[in-house]
Amino acid sequence: MQKDIDLRITPEQASDIEKVKRIFSSQSGIPLKDINSIRILRRSIDARQRNIFINLKVRGYVDELQNDPAFVSTYYPNVKDNSRAIVVGAGPAGLFAALRLIELGICPIVVERGKNVRDRKRDTALMNREHLVNPESNYCFGEGGAGAYSDGKLYTRSKKRGNVEKILNVFCQHGADPSILIDAHPHIGTDKLPGIIEKMRVQIIQSGGEVHFQTRMDKLLIENNEVKGIETNTRQVFHGPVILATGHSARDVYYMLHEQAIKIEAKGLAVGFRIEHPSHLIDQIQYHCEEGRGEYLPAAEYSFVVQSGDRGVYSFCMCPGGTVVPSASGPRQVVVNGMSPSNRGSRWSNSGVVVEIHPEDFPEYSKYNELALLKFVEDLEEAAWVHGGKTQVAPAQRMYDFVNNKKSNTLPDTSYAPGVVSSPMHEWMPRFIASRLQDAFKKVGQSYKGYLTNEALLLAVESRTSSPVRIIRDRETMQHIEVKGLYPCGEGAGYAGGIVSAAMDGERSAEALAKVLL
Repeated sequence: MQKDIDLRITPEQASDIEKVKRIFSSQSGIPLKDINSIRILRRSIDARQRNIFINLKVRGYVDELQNDPAFVSTYYPNVKDNSRAIVVGAGPAGLFAALRLIELGICPIVVERGKNVRDRKRDTALMNREHLVNPESNYCFGEGGAGAYSDGKLYTRSKKRGNVEKILNVFCQHGADPSILIDAHPHIGTDKLPGIIEKMRVQIIQSGGEVHFQTRMDKLLIENNEVKGIETNTRQVFHGPVILATGHSARDVYYMLHEQAIKIEAKGLAVGFRIEHPSHLIDQIQYHCEEGRGEYLPAAEYSFVVQSGDRGVYSFCMCPGGTVVPSASGPRQVVVNGMSPSNRGSRWSNSGVVVEIHPEDFPEYSKYNELALLKFVEDLEEAAWVHGGKTQVAPAQRMYDFVNNKKSNTLPDTSYAPGVVSSPMHEWMPRFIASRLQDAFKKVGQSYKGYLTNEALLLAVESRTSSPVRIIRDRETMQHIEVKGLYPCGEGAGYAGGIVSAAMDGERSAEALAKVLL
């Protein structure tokens, strides 16, 4: 017999599986001697009150052995001699599109402009040490996409867009800890993701698919309003329908689509700063305790949304116990992002804090039409590069100083390896954005006592929250509304935000393509 019950227990109790088993016995009324084992099905932290609790859903195995698997595996057949489809981009959308194509009996040809996930590390190290940006291999481009080095957070609110459980199970099948199926806010960790991504690539190749690195798509081959394949920088030509999963930083793709008269549109996004607090301070605030997280709690997370005037200001991609990293993908750019290792053990916690913007907010860019906000963001990233000293050094300002329009005389220690320089960001950040951030910080400081502090550092600029362009597709067929055989998906197409939602969108695109091709 199996029995499931919900428990609300202390962090110390939750840390010991034998204590959980005894509490399960007490609350279920089942004698301890009759319980062979228990399994945690769901886990979340309730830190709303001063006393912190762990909410668990627990399954007890009574008079029977636990033999259900930790995760559900997917079968991938050999598709070497089957119909072929091209997947452009090996980020979450592209990888999951390729794996889903294999499931459906189609051979994926994956084309990735960057390097494999291991070789990318050398180029990201050069960004940190020598400020050298390889435009084809960086924190944004390469196997795994931007998600490979952006923490591995797997929480999504987009549950209606696909099968979240399926995505998490596929991650487990390729090496992720099955705890991601349990936690309310699952997280893999930047140190663990590369190995998982490599195993996905191995699976694609073992199933007969192909993966081509350092191969950039330069042109779509179109005949009679139908995509027939792609041309690449290596002079290779690949033929077949195309799943376009190039990510939100592949700006050359938007310019290429514009030049080829493929319909796109400007879309809103959010820009601002990356804010870094001492990790112990966020722990104290969130866990309502001077001791912080203590022995039994993880590094604390936070999230907020406030209104400032007619715009939302919100935290984005919060990385407890993490680091801030340079995410430029080309020359004359300074862009910052955050990531965490699996143990979330650094002495800093960071988050993006961004303001919603729409094309009409900056009429001076209207002359660029559908590329309006793309041009705006490019200019903003160049401004950060200029104010950072024309290297990967990031302009920075203490939080309280920014709110009070004061340049910081000194800056606190930071996890950002290229370094920071004091800058009056309240002066050069567009007023539309700066004033709303200042207002939001005051409001959040009232709710989270201690959050508004000069111990916190603002780094510019957080501008890659999503794509500034949407590649318009039909809702039902997932194809471009005017060009057949083109399946834009993921963050780069403007239809996802984060690893899981991009992965689900990639799967949906593969399913739509299969309906036409098979």
